[in-house]
Amino acid sequence: MAERVEIGVVARAHGIRGEVRVHLHNPASRALDQAGAMFVGEREYAIESARPVAGAYLVALAGISDRDAAAALRGRPVSVLRDDLELDDGELLLADLVGCRVELPDGRPWGVVSGLELGPQDRLVIRDGEIERLLPVVDEFVIDVDVEARRIVVDPPQDLPEDKAR
Repeated sequence: MAERVEIGVVARAHGIRGEVRVHLHNPASRALDQAGAMFVGEREYAIESARPVAGAYLVALAGISDRDAAAALRGRPVSVLRDDLELDDGELLLADLVGCRVELPDGRPWGVVSGLELGPQDRLVIRDGEIERLLPVVDEFVIDVDVEARRIVVDPPQDLPEDKAR
């Protein structure tokens, strides 16, 4: 499992004192409440302050003290150390599903999670040879997840589109 976990993206500069507005992949996440530092791209910054606002966080970073410096970070991914995240029992990160084999309820293989599409509806990117499938991450379709065994059981809808893998 990765040492760092991507949690969002720098959307834009905020104000004139160097704060950045960070849009989180999971708007309900409190990851920045717990973290003492965050990575913007590959560079680590100490978090001086972080406060939630509608759909985002406003974050002041050590060494970023004006609007121009903050604006230069726009569009870059934001990640935190996995150890800074406090997960409840039974809670997991979508990133942990990449590499898991996927099976149907009857045990037939259905591919391997090769990636994630994060957005209004998160989707697993599942590759099965030349076939690529995008399965929404919802309880109706994702029946069981065993991260330790690296196995996911799914019950996909019958009309799920399939594409040739890119």
